[in-house]
Amino acid sequence: MKTSSEALKEVLNRQRLHWEKTIASNPEMFGEAPSEPARKAAELFKKEGRTNILELGGGQGRDTIYFATNGFHVTVLDYSKEAIKTITKKAHQLRLSQSIIAQRHDVRTPLPFADESFDACYSHMLFCMALTTAELQLLAWEVRRVLNPRGLNIYAVRHR
Repeated sequence: MKTSSEALKEVLNRQRLHWEKTIASNPEMFGEAPSEPARKAAELFKKEGRTNILELGGGQGRDTIYFATNGFHVTVLDYSKEAIKTITKKAHQLRLSQSIIAQRHDVRTPLPFADESFDACYSHMLFCMALTTAELQLLAWEVRRVLNPRGLNIYAVRHR
């Protein structure tokens, strides 16, 4: 018999299959235009002189591409192989490959970067995914760890 913790982990792991299928079957599901939070974040990043951005949960890359076309260097993580393939393909097609590094990574584990590696971190709806409180706390600490001391962390979430 599974413990409640094991059952929860199994449910959370099924998210990956959902996103793999969703992104593969509908590569422009969220549209090609950047999100409003990405536009606002880019304004702030420019104003504050932040150029080396970590994006968490890049999905289909609409915000990633926007950041890169606005002069930022973006390292984007997503745990979907399809998402990483999509972002890499778009970066290549738009000749942005030198501005975008796309890596597959599960944010429920420590981020694969050295301390103080980035000027800013951005995520759009990642913190709304089915993550446990402990996983959210780990992620928040990891973001803090990889940001330089004056780094910015901008994230968009749904709320009631």
